[in-house]
Amino acid sequence: MKLNRLSKVAIVATAAAGLVAGALLPANAATRSTVVIVTSNALTGLNTSVDEMNLTINGDVAYLQGFGFYYYDNSPKLVKNTTFGNYKVISQNPFRVQYNVNPGKVWSDGTPITAVDLLLSHVVRSSSYSLGAGLGDPKSAEVKPGFNSLGYGDVYDTHHVYLPKLSADKMSLTIEYDQAIPDWEINAPGPSPVHALVHMAEGKKSLQNAAANLAAKAKFEKAFYAYDKKLMAAMGKVWSNDYNVKEVNAQTNPLLYVGNGAYILRSVVANGTITLVENPRHKTNPSGPKTNGIKTVQFRVIDNATAAAQALRNQEIDVYAGQPTADSVAQLRAIPTAKVIGGQSSFFEHIDLRVGKAAGSTTEYTGPFAGNSQKAKDLRTAFLLMYPRDEIVEKIFKPLNPGSVRMDSPIVFPKEPDYKAITSNSGVSKFTTGTPSSREAAALALVRKHSATDVKVNLLWGNPNNTRRADIMQLVRAAGKRAGFEVNAPGVQGWSSRLADSEWDAQHFAWGKTALDQKGNASLYCTVCSSNYLGNSNAKIDAAEKKLGAAPLSAKERLEQYTIIEKELYNDVVTLPIVQFPEVTGANAKLQNVKPGPLSPQIVWNYWEWRYTN
Repeated sequence: MKLNRLSKVAIVATAAAGLVAGALLPANAATRSTVVIVTSNALTGLNTSVDEMNLTINGDVAYLQGFGFYYYDNSPKLVKNTTFGNYKVISQNPFRVQYNVNPGKVWSDGTPITAVDLLLSHVVRSSSYSLGAGLGDPKSAEVKPGFNSLGYGDVYDTHHVYLPKLSADKMSLTIEYDQAIPDWEINAPGPSPVHALVHMAEGKKSLQNAAANLAAKAKFEKAFYAYDKKLMAAMGKVWSNDYNVKEVNAQTNPLLYVGNGAYILRSVVANGTITLVENPRHKTNPSGPKTNGIKTVQFRVIDNATAAAQALRNQEIDVYAGQPTADSVAQLRAIPTAKVIGGQSSFFEHIDLRVGKAAGSTTEYTGPFAGNSQKAKDLRTAFLLMYPRDEIVEKIFKPLNPGSVRMDSPIVFPKEPDYKAITSNSGVSKFTTGTPSSREAAALALVRKHSATDVKVNLLWGNPNNTRRADIMQLVRAAGKRAGFEVNAPGVQGWSSRLADSEWDAQHFAWGKTALDQKGNASLYCTVCSSNYLGNSNAKIDAAEKKLGAAPLSAKERLEQYTIIEKELYNDVVTLPIVQFPEVTGANAKLQNVKPGPLSPQIVWNYWEWRYTN
């Protein structure tokens, strides 16, 4: 499942010194200190702030390996992590926020954590810094900047002024903005082991001693304030590329896994099991909540829902929260040694249509939906008219949650207060009026206006063994055939890294939130937004997205901007939401305090509370 960090880019803070091969321990091992979690996607990288690695499983693994200033609980409510540090507004005019790292915190290699480790957040989120250091223009559609970051263009980038200022003892960092900004709390800088990045930029492939680590950190601090292009470019190359690993073993550079989390990465089998073990330094000097007896966390790839449910029955796994089917949910409920936990998530299934070259793509898009000619808009309209959203909800999602309903807003969920107001005025009625059959007939008429034969559409949707998505694609192909489309929709391994590829005309996947902010999902659709895979550019959307990030707005003002964005999306005919994901988690009945949350990371957000009972 694709994860978009809609409001906050988390800086890599992964862990582990020393890597050894680890076998998968059975869930019913006598020690009861291992938790095995099912994932439907394999690890594709360790830096979720880089677009190609921005996947849910990657984020889950990173979350276990790093702590920062806050996290979200399952309310969802923002919880300050005062074990790591604290933050506060120290001036309203000018608007300044101070972030303080608690003394004595250390990285997994023993290096002290200081506010210097917060400075990389500025590098990967400030377009002005990238330009000033000669690292490239993040707004360029042709050349990627030195740090290929998802963080550019957000509220921080738009409103920070000057360079962040370190305190004399280097334990505090003060950031100044041009005005009071919305969501200032969740724009906190994330800690990153800058000494490890410096070592890798210099070609080192092993952990270094304490003196070398402190010297490397000092070198980064000096280079940061001097806009040192040479060192920053070398670090950017490492940050953008070297974390793109799919396998971890004894030969992997351990500098990649220096972190401050409760766990450190031990091994990753390509397309298979991910194993994390306790970080010894977290046990004695934690940067966040202490764990409760769980010594090992493993993610096991099972991308078939029925097989995952059977594995839980066999007690080979402890937690299953993939993309369940009706059959697998029935299996979960029939397991005497398991408990089933329900709820709603912040993920929503959607269909996107390509208009032009996507952000990050080097190839022009020339497929049937390209551009804004009448033919292209008619074909896009026809495709969205025929898309079997009602059938998908009825046949695929209602068996999981009878309360599932078709979703008609890509920004507001059906049970949110503004949903009715926004869907009444957005123009989505163009795709909801009539019956599925009448919409298919209207779609066919539009297709035949431009083509005597069926129009071929290449649709990207996920891994081949994702049962639920595969079932959805059967419905899509059938509806497409009735409406004059030949839908080519093969399962693709590593699909998330191909979202910018111009060979795909349409994409069906899920977006999910990691935080709650004023922009909401608006950041998916602006011209320069790094997650805009559509190649669509609309000045009104850009203006509304910019206003949402400019200053705190009233509820009425937010609704006005959301409505503008949705009207333009439907006028441009580029996307439709389908359904909010129901949350169905099966867990070992002896594993306590599994409390899935709506935001990502959904399952592991409170892993430190997990414990086994006899």
